[in-house]
Amino acid sequence: MKLLMLYCLAITSIANASIVKRATPAQFIQGQPIDGKGKGALILGGTNKAIDLQNPDGLGQQSTDAGTVPNLKWSFSDSKTKIFPGGWTRTQVITDLPQSHDIAAAQQHLRKGALRELHWHRVAEWGFVYNGSVLISAVDEDGRYTAEKLGLGDIWYFPKGVAHTIQGLDDENEYLLTFDDGDFERLGSTFMVDDWIAHTPKSVLAKNFGVNESVFDTIPIADPYILNGTVSTSQVSGGGGELTGNSSYVYRTFDHPSESVPGGGGTFYKIDSRNFPISKTIAATFVTLKPKGLRELHWHPNAEEWLYFHSGHASATVFIGGGNARTFDFTSGDTAVFPDNSGHYIENTSDTEDLVWIEIYKSDRVADIPLSQWLALTPADIVANTLKISISVVEKIKKEKQLLIEVLLMELEYSERGDAGLIMNEIFDVINDFAAGGLNLAFEVEKPTP
Repeated sequence: MKLLMLYCLAITSIANASIVKRATPAQFIQGQPIDGKGKGALILGGTNKAIDLQNPDGLGQQSTDAGTVPNLKWSFSDSKTKIFPGGWTRTQVITDLPQSHDIAAAQQHLRKGALRELHWHRVAEWGFVYNGSVLISAVDEDGRYTAEKLGLGDIWYFPKGVAHTIQGLDDENEYLLTFDDGDFERLGSTFMVDDWIAHTPKSVLAKNFGVNESVFDTIPIADPYILNGTVSTSQVSGGGGELTGNSSYVYRTFDHPSESVPGGGGTFYKIDSRNFPISKTIAATFVTLKPKGLRELHWHPNAEEWLYFHSGHASATVFIGGGNARTFDFTSGDTAVFPDNSGHYIENTSDTEDLVWIEIYKSDRVADIPLSQWLALTPADIVANTLKISISVVEKIKKEKQLLIEVLLMELEYSERGDAGLIMNEIFDVINDFAAGGLNLAFEVEKPTP
């Protein structure tokens, strides 16, 4: 007996089930630009085999790619990592990913007690904790403050110019930072407290703080950026009071329900000014997509989309108009940007592993227009005439956003003697089960190699 893999895809646009046979396997997944139909040839010169294997779409796997689309991908692994006694940081800015005009980002790691020193930015900062826990402390222009512990999935947002610091609380702590300007590292973007004090006359410092000049004899000349320390036990009070309610700088993602996902393909958390009021310049989503699932074809009318892939493997084709489209492969630690209003999808290419990523927009809200919903809410005869398809097909397209489309992976046994009838009966059972649930299906059948 051998195994026959049956992929059941909840297609949102076509209700009639159809049998699709895969093309002859090419050599893209072996890291060679050969399509199996007579195009391409072996790479004989110098090449990075590991990168080739990670990027089959870059080798020409998608025949629908065309024209010229600039690079839209950067890996944090390619960034320069700056190491310090208490941790490390690595950034992705516009010089790394020139198409990312709106957003810059960083990964940052703090050991227990380590401090990202006191500082502020000329831009807003948005952070997401994905390992460990941290203490954030911040003060605004009215003397209002926050000092809160954040854990997995928790988010902070510091508006432009707000003074803040971050401390690691667990043995090892790590988080994603994003900023609402792609050119984040240009001069005048970040201001460190000890850097400022070290470059201010001591006589002025003494007057300002009402102390003796000698108090500042040990201020570091070069700012430490990240430094070792002990976990804070101090309490903050007074001033303008604590930042709470709509003024809070903290959002705890997993304390809130996820969005409805009619397509059934995963979980989708939306974090923007509608549920996190202080976050007026950065909107975000936190997405988990099931194996082989699809983030439906769509575009964003209000901003570029910046992405951080936290785990899993993905593929996405970006359409920028004028016959230009390019497909990219993504894995853990990759970042990407999809140009303002460009059409795209995201596909989980793994059979077994969830795909987890974060989307960031320089906007006060997350907004997207799905291709299916647009077509479904346009006069059917106009759509049919434009796409040269049947009106009956158009009329069955889903009218609600699917967001994440589920793919069900099943195994059916067959023998070389030819159990075609038994297999088809099983397929029709699946069709009937899903039809009863109101789902539209297409089937892809693949006979594995011996």
